Amino acid sequence: MRFNRILLSATLVVVALVVQVSVLARLQLPGAVPDLLLLVVVSLALVYGHVSGALVGFGAGLLADLAPPADHAAGRYALVLCLIGYLVGLAKPETGPLRSATGPMAMVVGAAIGSTLLYAGVGALVGDTAARHVGLVSLLFTAVLYDLLLAPFTVPLIMALARRADNDPLSESTGTATDVSTGFMANGTGLRIGDQRGGLRVKAARNRAARAGRIKGVKRL
Repeated sequence: MRFNRILLSATLVVVALVVQVSVLARLQLPGAVPDLLLLVVVSLALVYGHVSGALVGFGAGLLADLAPPADHAAGRYALVLCLIGYLVGLAKPETGPLRSATGPMAMVVGAAIGSTLLYAGVGALVGDTAARHVGLVSLLFTAVLYDLLLAPFTVPLIMALARRADNDPLSESTGTATDVSTGFMANGTGLRIGDQRGGLRVKAARNRAARAGRIKGVKRL
């Protein structure tokens, strides 16, 4: 990952984690908690692709595992978000950005369902049965609902920031200089300048001849 990607991803992950722990987790909503970290991973994976999406997902999940008041084994959510980032990144179009909001919203629904099932599955492997007491169906429904309500306010903004940060100003300026130089050579500017010089010389000679004619005319009078 390039430096601008790492900087933007780290900033968004930290901000999302702070908001999720200090605000969203304290809303006491029924069922699941709105997962802002998941939306950040989905948004960045749709712009950066599956490799960067997996790396961002692993880092975001690991921070969530270590941040208080986490009550589960470290690495559990890192594994879940790593897989989600990789799978969502596979949906990134090879040519150009996504043109419709249907794709990102479908990715949000799939990621909400997938992360809930993966988290519950990994929890069952390590002996965590909390999902059974709450109800897996209720968790799935509320996770999809909350994430879909939050997605229109976060996913487009994060994707726009990621695209802007992904642009390399140096390459853009280099490309502009190349285009300018190419156009300069293609247009034959040197020949045009030569032609203009020749034209100026001819015009100056004509002016001198006209002046000489006028002077001779005056002398004859």
